[in-house]
Amino acid sequence: MRRSAILIALLVAGTLAAIRLAPSDPARWHSDPTLARPGPGRFVVCDGGDLPALAAGPDSLARLAAIAGATPRTRVLAGSVATGRITWITRSAVFGFPDYTTAGLADGPVLCLHARLRFGRDDFGVNEARLRRWIDVLGQTGG
Repeated sequence: MRRSAILIALLVAGTLAAIRLAPSDPARWHSDPTLARPGPGRFVVCDGGDLPALAAGPDSLARLAAIAGATPRTRVLAGSVATGRITWITRSAVFGFPDYTTAGLADGPVLCLHARLRFGRDDFGVNEARLRRWIDVLGQTGG
């Protein structure tokens, strides 16, 4: 019985370590948010998404980058304001599950966002809640 408990604990610890330490390939996650479609574990802010694209001013992406940068456990994976597209990784507080959020400027000019999970099937609304917070703050700072 004790041996089984130790084996299960080691298996859980190993799985959590693999999730936290898994490399993030920018080529896979730094994708065009205008092509994203909604679905389980994903939230899309762009035409055809969960919310329509956001009207963008000349500094919208820079302001969004500042908002994302102030979000706990969030760091840039790829891109920059200068390139017109940025992808961030935000990790959950307890287990470190990674979620990826990409923001990009498109013709209009509009700002499109795509948040998605990496592991599992359901994010329990975490990506949607984070993007709605970012959008709210962005709106408060001038759109």
